Amino acid sequence: MQVLGNHQTAGSESEASAYPHNRIGPLPAFRRLQSLSANSLIIALLSPFLALTRASVQKILLAIVILDIPLQFGTHLFYDERVEEFGAMGGLSISAATIALAGLYVSWFIRSLTKRNSEERRPFHISRPLLLYLAFIVMSVFVAQDASLAVFETCLFMESLLLYVYAANCVRTRQDVLFAVSVLLAGGLVEALVIITLSFTGMPSAIWSLPTHIHVESVTRGGFMRIGGTVGSANTAAAYFSILLSAAVSLLFTNLGRAHKWLAGAVLGFGGIALILTFSRGGWIALVVSMILFGLFLGRQRGLSLRAPIAVVVILALLYLPFHSLISARLLGDDKGSAESRIPLMNLAFRIFEDNPILGVGANNFSVVMGRYLTAEFRHGFLYAVHDKYLLVLTETGIGGLLTFLAFLFAALRRAWQCWNLHDSFLSPLALGFMVGIVGHMVHMNVDIFRGRPMQQLLWLIAALLVAMHRMRAEPSVSAAPSRVA
Repeated sequence: MQVLGNHQTAGSESEASAYPHNRIGPLPAFRRLQSLSANSLIIALLSPFLALTRASVQKILLAIVILDIPLQFGTHLFYDERVEEFGAMGGLSISAATIALAGLYVSWFIRSLTKRNSEERRPFHISRPLLLYLAFIVMSVFVAQDASLAVFETCLFMESLLLYVYAANCVRTRQDVLFAVSVLLAGGLVEALVIITLSFTGMPSAIWSLPTHIHVESVTRGGFMRIGGTVGSANTAAAYFSILLSAAVSLLFTNLGRAHKWLAGAVLGFGGIALILTFSRGGWIALVVSMILFGLFLGRQRGLSLRAPIAVVVILALLYLPFHSLISARLLGDDKGSAESRIPLMNLAFRIFEDNPILGVGANNFSVVMGRYLTAEFRHGFLYAVHDKYLLVLTETGIGGLLTFLAFLFAALRRAWQCWNLHDSFLSPLALGFMVGIVGHMVHMNVDIFRGRPMQQLLWLIAALLVAMHRMRAEPSVSAAPSRVA
């Protein structure tokens, strides 16, 4: 039995040695296949993060953020239409810009880990007024009657702040600024064509079932229809175009090539028509103020060619002539008490502020608390959030919130003035366009609330670009670097 066992063992060993492929051969192949599968899985998991480090992907994400300002691809979570009717933000805004901005920050984080050389890193910039403004908004959440509404506006503000921080720190070259401005103008051109098309075709609530909405006021008081397009209300669209047209005019005075100037001219022409079709007196006044200031500052500059100013005047005149009767009717005709109805709202805002001077009534809560302060004049009058951005900030976040908000605006104007005085053939005219656009919008904010995402993110983006433009001049080695949004 023992010999037989030894014989069987010997036979087994000889059989294994005679046919090695039966037991030993497949093992290395299996291990190679297993290793290949593991490597493929790792590559599949890391490929999105690796793609985010590419300059082209970063530019695409930034373009999505900028284009989403007018196009508004997104939705509102926890939406309540009832509070929206009285001027509050009715839900938590989630958009394509939200997702793209998250991708930009992941990309920024990955690239910061790979930069071992401290010379590649620039000092981090953050706006102290914006941080203080955020602090007052957050504190107002704790005193808000409806905390959920306050959180909605806080989240929107934080998203806008993230956009500001990214653009101010990651837009590093003139090519980057030109890319951002070109995308901004391209989005404005698309939005202008949408509004012009709507003036002929009617009032769809959506475009090709896309996650965006069309805003048109169908009630016509003077024989005209007010169109806001995808930006928002007609007044919001007018504010958007008043700033955009100022930037477009400024590009005509730069040293850029014909392609960019043709784009600026197209935005000036079609955007001007779209601005007229909003029939927003505040938007018209904002643009007039901007153009007057632009002309005054340019007039002080010697050696300026008259070709660009004459072209701007001709374009504006050609835009006015076909619509002069409607414009005159809107400016001089009976507005059915629209302007007068805002005075009681201003008095209402002051009464609310007297009771809540420090922290206000809470962000996005004006419409919630105004019922306690109504007087007899509102029995048959217009009831809405106060049509004054400054008074709205004052009543909702207190005196500290208003002061920090104003500090941010004046800091942006100061930065634009510094860039204008650089006498740079590209940065200076663009900074002047941004500066007069902000001033015009500050005038417009006296007669509207501008609570939504488009104007807030547009204003924050322009302020960030001004910071980036000023840092380029202070750091010539950075501005001379290869073009990339990094």
